[in-house]
Amino acid sequence: MSAGLAALLDDIAVLARAAAASVDDVGVAAAKAGAKAAGVVIDDAAVTPQYVRGLAAEREIPIVKRIALGSLRNKFLIILPVILVLSQFLPVLLTPLLMIGGAYLCYEGAEKIWERIAHSDHGAGEEERTDEKTLVAGAIRTDLILSAEIMVISLNEVASETFWSRLIILSIVAVIMTVLVYGAVGLIVKMDDVGLRLAEKPGKGVAKFGRGLVKAMPKVLTGLSVIGTAAMLWVGGHILLVGADELGWHGPYSIVHDMEDAVHGATGALGGVFGWFTNTLASAIVGLAIGALIVAFMALTFHRKSHGKTEADGKSEAHGKTEALGETEAQGKAEAHSETGKTTEPVQQADAGSPPSVEPGQTK
Repeated sequence: MSAGLAALLDDIAVLARAAAASVDDVGVAAAKAGAKAAGVVIDDAAVTPQYVRGLAAEREIPIVKRIALGSLRNKFLIILPVILVLSQFLPVLLTPLLMIGGAYLCYEGAEKIWERIAHSDHGAGEEERTDEKTLVAGAIRTDLILSAEIMVISLNEVASETFWSRLIILSIVAVIMTVLVYGAVGLIVKMDDVGLRLAEKPGKGVAKFGRGLVKAMPKVLTGLSVIGTAAMLWVGGHILLVGADELGWHGPYSIVHDMEDAVHGATGALGGVFGWFTNTLASAIVGLAIGALIVAFMALTFHRKSHGKTEADGKSEAHGKTEALGETEAQGKAEAHSETGKTTEPVQQADAGSPPSVEPGQTK
């Protein structure tokens, strides 16, 4: 009996050690996968604050929370099931789908630049910033693309694992990345409130720091908005370059990679930094070019159709108003004519029934 119990306890200990080792492996794999996607996580954190600019202070955190929940839905209800199924059965489709998302990011970035240059949609932009439903929907759409790249990069790092291991590792990555990104965004957008509270402290240095923080935050948010737009172009362009290379068109990415290597070798100790900057700048230029083409295409097709429909509706409305006005005028004239006829008829009848006038000196 004691021997059987000892054997059972020994088996439990072996299973416990195996489980602990498995947990350690999962943790290491999740950390490795997350580290590979760190660049996109930083871009995601830079993109999101622009969606809460112009909102009332009390609405900033609720909006960030709604976007974060939308990000989790993106990851667990859309991205994770799709990439796991595709990686298991149709891995060849992962790259084209990711490239479609990259093209959308290029379009978003180029459209923001065009709006800033043209100022044509300034009023509409102000209205959108106060429309929380539209704002949250746009942020979640952008998050879908950035989260998809994070998850695909992470998936590539654990491709050799079993299906269930991949599921657990990617679920951990999804939660950690979402908490990191939107936790950082929440801190950024509330820094001005922190500054206000510090400014009310009795300490002279602390109060001065708080006032400086309050003054600096609008510039910081503006800078993050610019960085976020650049990140859209960079990430989108990089996705397209790498995707084209994986699908067999090696020329564009080979040129960028050769430029990166040349700058890396020519700048000595700082070669890694300058080489990365070269790759990033080239990717952003590619993203801007492709995004500009998509913006032009959208302007020449969908926007023109919408504009033509608006003009046609306006002309139809104006024509309808003209016809209605004409009918109203005609009806008014007819009514006036009818009333005039009614007024003169009794007068004529009275004239007919009255005795004829007699001139002085005349007899009847």
